Amino acid sequence: MKMIIGRKPVLEALNSNSNISQVYIQFGQKGSIIDAIIISAKKRGIKVNQISLDKFKQISADKNNQGVIAIRAEQKFYSLDEIISESKNRIFPLILILDSIQDPHNVGAILRTAECCGIKSIITTMHNSAPINETVIKTSAGAIEHLKICQVHNLANTIDELKKKGFWIIGSYLGNSKNYREINYKIPLAFIVGNEEKGIRKLTAEKCDFLTHLPMYGKIQSLNVSVATGIFLYEIIRQQQEG
Repeated sequence: MKMIIGRKPVLEALNSNSNISQVYIQFGQKGSIIDAIIISAKKRGIKVNQISLDKFKQISADKNNQGVIAIRAEQKFYSLDEIISESKNRIFPLILILDSIQDPHNVGAILRTAECCGIKSIITTMHNSAPINETVIKTSAGAIEHLKICQVHNLANTIDELKKKGFWIIGSYLGNSKNYREINYKIPLAFIVGNEEKGIRKLTAEKCDFLTHLPMYGKIQSLNVSVATGIFLYEIIRQQQEG
C-alpha cells in the first residue's frame, strides 16, 4: 500500500488519473482544496472517508499530512523505450538522470523542479538510490503524478543505449569540466546529476560527452543537489527556448 500525503499531492494524483483506491479526510477539514478533492474523487467514483483524528493518526504517523491521505497502487515505472518516446515530444528531447541520489527529500524536490520545467522523462538508478516512497511523493507536491520514471540496474549500459538513440550525455561534475553557461544544450540531451556527497560516479563521468559545473563564489564549494539541478535545468530550458 502506498500513501499520498497532503492536500495538493492528493489533488494532483486525483486529477492525473493515478490509481487511487480511497481518500481519507480528517473530520472537520474545510477549504477550497478539500472541496476540490471531494469533487474530483466523486467524479472518478473513488470513495472519500471522513474519519476522526484518532483514526487518522492510526493511518498516518506524518504530522504534516494536512488532514488528507490517499491510498494508491504501487508506483508505476516505465521502460527505457517509453522514457525515450516521451522525451521526443519536445523540440529538443530531454531526459533527466538521477545517479544514486539517496535523500528522498532531494529526489522529491528534483522531480518537482523537473515537472515545472516541462520535463516528463526521468531515469533513476535502482541501487544506492532513494526509493519512490511517501516522502518523495509529498515533497514533489504532486509533480510525480505527471512524470514517467524509469529505474535502471546498470546506468553505464543505459547511457550506451541512449547514445545509440542519438542522445548526447552531459553530467554535472566538479572536476575538470566546463562552466554550465558554456555548453550548448540545443541537442537531444540526457543530463545527469549525482549523489549528494560524491556526485556522479567515475564510470558515469567517463561516459559523458561533456561535463559541466556551477561556479562557486563563496567559501562553500557546492550546492544542495536539488538546488543545483534547478539551476542547470532552467539554463537548459532557457537556451532551448531561444529562437
